[in-house]
Amino acid sequence: MTSGFRAIPPVNRILEEDAIVQLIEAHSRDAVLDLIRQNLEEIRAAVSEGADPPDLPSLVFEIEHQASKRWRAWPERVINATGVILHTNLGRAPLSDDSIQAMHRAASGYSDLEMDLETGKRGSRQSHISQLMSQVTGAEAAMVVNNNASAIMLALATFAVGKEVVVSRGEAVEIGGGFRIPDVLRQSGATLVEVGTTNRTYARDFDAAINENTGAILSVHASNFKVIGFTNAPTLEELVEVGHRRGVPVLHDLGSGCLLDTVPYGLAPEPMPQQSVSAGVELGFFSGDKLLGGPQAGIIIGKKEAVARVSSHPLARAVRIDKMSMAALAATVLHYIRDEATSKIPIWRMISATEEELRRKSESWASFAQNGVSVASRSAIGGGSLPGETLPTWVTRIPSLQPGEAEKMAQRLRDNNPPIVARIEDDAVILDPRTVLPGDESDLREALNNIAQPNAAS
Repeated sequence: MTSGFRAIPPVNRILEEDAIVQLIEAHSRDAVLDLIRQNLEEIRAAVSEGADPPDLPSLVFEIEHQASKRWRAWPERVINATGVILHTNLGRAPLSDDSIQAMHRAASGYSDLEMDLETGKRGSRQSHISQLMSQVTGAEAAMVVNNNASAIMLALATFAVGKEVVVSRGEAVEIGGGFRIPDVLRQSGATLVEVGTTNRTYARDFDAAINENTGAILSVHASNFKVIGFTNAPTLEELVEVGHRRGVPVLHDLGSGCLLDTVPYGLAPEPMPQQSVSAGVELGFFSGDKLLGGPQAGIIIGKKEAVARVSSHPLARAVRIDKMSMAALAATVLHYIRDEATSKIPIWRMISATEEELRRKSESWASFAQNGVSVASRSAIGGGSLPGETLPTWVTRIPSLQPGEAEKMAQRLRDNNPPIVARIEDDAVILDPRTVLPGDESDLREALNNIAQPNAAS
C-alpha cells in the first residue's frame, strides 16, 4: 500500500503538464489547483482500499475531462430531433428571434423596467405586460410572476389563507416535478376540500361544500393525463354561477394557456385564457413556456380588483419575474397581437408544419445515413400539454445492423457538437424533423454524414 501512495503524482509535477498549464491560462490557478486536490483526495481514498493509482497521463486526462464538464458554457445548445415539441428536459419552448433580441436588449444595458419615462418617476414592471395580456385575453387586468406554480400559490395566499378551497376530486392532481395541488394548497395556508368522485363531479357538489369558511373554488386543468369513459365535470360557467350566487371567487388553473385554437391543427381542444375570461372567473393562471411559446412565467389574468389584491400581497415580490423573462414574454405576446404567431413562434411553426414539408426533410436526411429510410410517424406535443395528442409526421429511421447498435448511435449523436437528441424505437434511431430548428439542419446533416455511415466509429 505504501508503494501505491508513493506512485501518486505530486501536485507540483501535475502543474508542470502542458494541458494543466493551458487550463490555468483559461481559468485560474486556484480553480485548477482545487480540482487537482479533489482528484488526489479521491485517489488516496481508493488506494487505501487497495486500488492502484492512475499514471500521470491518465490523471491529467481525467482532470481535463472534469474541467471541460464543470466549467463549460451552460446550458448547452442541443438539437431536438425527438419530435417532442415541448420537451421539458430540453427546456420546453424555444423562443422567437424577436424574443431573444428583447432579452438581449434588456440584459445588455439599462432599461425603463420600472420607470415612467414621461413623468420621470417610478413605474411598475407589470404595467406594459398587463396591457398586452389584457388585449390578447380580454381580461380586465393581468400580472406576471416567475412560474405558474407561484401564480397559483400567490392567489391562494391572497384569497384563502386559513380557509377552505373546494376542488373536484378528479382535479386534485400531481403534474411533473412532484407538483401536487393538495401540497400547494397546504403550503399557501388553505385547506383542501375534495368534492365529487374521480370520474364524475357536478356543480351541485361544489354548491353543497360551500360554507362560511370557504375561500375559493379552484378548477384545475388536468394537463398531463386524461380521464375518459364514464365521466362528467361541471363547466366553468356552471362553477362561476355557483361562485357568484354563494359569494365565492372561482380560480382557474389552465396549465398551458394556449392563445390559439388547437382544433384546426388536428389536436383536441385546449383550454384558452379567452374562454376563462368569458366564463367570468375571478382569476385564471397559465404558463409562459408551454403552448404560449415564450419564456418561463406564470401569468395571472382576471378581474381588476382581484389582480390588484394579488399584486399587493407580500408574496408577490418573492415570486417576481426578472427583466429578461419579462422582455421575452412581451415580445412573444406581440406575435399574437400582430397575428404572426404561426410564422414567428417556433413551437407554432412546428405544430403547423405540413406533412409534405416534413417528408422532404426526412428523405433528405435519410440519404446521409447508412440504411436510413423516411417513414410516417407521430410527433408529440409534450410539456404536460394535450396529453395523448400527436401530430402526423415523417421521420428518418436508421435501423440497427446488429443488436444494441441504435443505443450506441444515439450516444454518438449526443456526444456530437452540438449534441443531437433522438429517440429510439424498435432498435432504430428516429430523427423527427418537426422539432429541428431551421438553423440546426446543416449541423444535423453533417453529424449524420460523420456518425451514421459504415466507417463511423463504433
